[in-house]
Amino acid sequence: MTSGQRRLSAVATAAVVVALSAACGGTNTTTPAGEGTATASQGTGAAAELAGQVKVDGSSTVAPLTSAAAEFFSEEQPKINVTVGTSGTGGGFEKFCNGETDIADASRPIKDEEKAACEAKGIKFTELTVATDALTVVVNKENTWAKCLTTDQLKKMWEPGAEGKITSWKQVDAKFPDEPLKLFGPGTDSGTFDYFTDEINGEEGASRKDYSPSEDDNVIVQGVEGSKGGLGYFGFTYFEENADKLMAVQIDSGKGCVAPSAATAQDGTYTPLARPLFIYPSAAAAKRPEVAAFLDYFITNDNKIATDAKYIPLNSEQQAKLKTDLATLKSQA
Repeated sequence: MTSGQRRLSAVATAAVVVALSAACGGTNTTTPAGEGTATASQGTGAAAELAGQVKVDGSSTVAPLTSAAAEFFSEEQPKINVTVGTSGTGGGFEKFCNGETDIADASRPIKDEEKAACEAKGIKFTELTVATDALTVVVNKENTWAKCLTTDQLKKMWEPGAEGKITSWKQVDAKFPDEPLKLFGPGTDSGTFDYFTDEINGEEGASRKDYSPSEDDNVIVQGVEGSKGGLGYFGFTYFEENADKLMAVQIDSGKGCVAPSAATAQDGTYTPLARPLFIYPSAAAAKRPEVAAFLDYFITNDNKIATDAKYIPLNSEQQAKLKTDLATLKSQA
């Protein structure tokens, strides 16, 4: 899944605007040397100045976080150029396992077939969890009846058997009005699509096909905003950027209605739509000083970067595991 332009707010310092082009082919967002406008805490110390390029591609959900890390990093290493593409999680892994990139951004874990593709090219990697997301279901601001939806109701809307049959909100619940149900969501190459269909419909990729898919999150926002009966889903960060246009739905998975938030994602109460977000660096790339420096900076300052870029930071246990996993990557390198 790719996004349109996303605004990254560096709260503690200054606003950072990173343009992410909406393109299935993986258009790159480049952080040119010296253009960083905000600085995260300098956790890597007074490192020697390096030069080179770091290529990243993958999930548009994770891309703004990686782009923010690149912006902050450029203050410390202005001659290292970090490019961030948005081909979607699947498209990012395809490029990564073909040796075209140094790091893959992913909103789901790597699949067995993707592992096999990497193995066939001799590409070793380590999975690093860099933030938490609360996948958010959104409805139109005029929707007064769906403040909370059960996972069963979501399944009734989105399962393959609903195709051509469930076309009104009243069919989802007799208490709802007879308003046309208009569904908008990410395309099939998206890790967000994979995660949602797995958790809600019980099988990854299982979904009705008569919805409006898009590789651009802005199109999903526009679709839901323009339809009283509209419903869609995407990452929590992107909802926050569009909270003035849409309403987030509380989710009831059997223990009551829970709203998506940083707190509910971290404490495990927002189920089943809280999820980890990943980067996958290759061991070979990590041997290069410029890539190693970027990874060190990213991981050392991860929670600061996540907070400034309006992501949900890791808890202390997750942060400790992240540092251990980075050490594992370095040992492979």
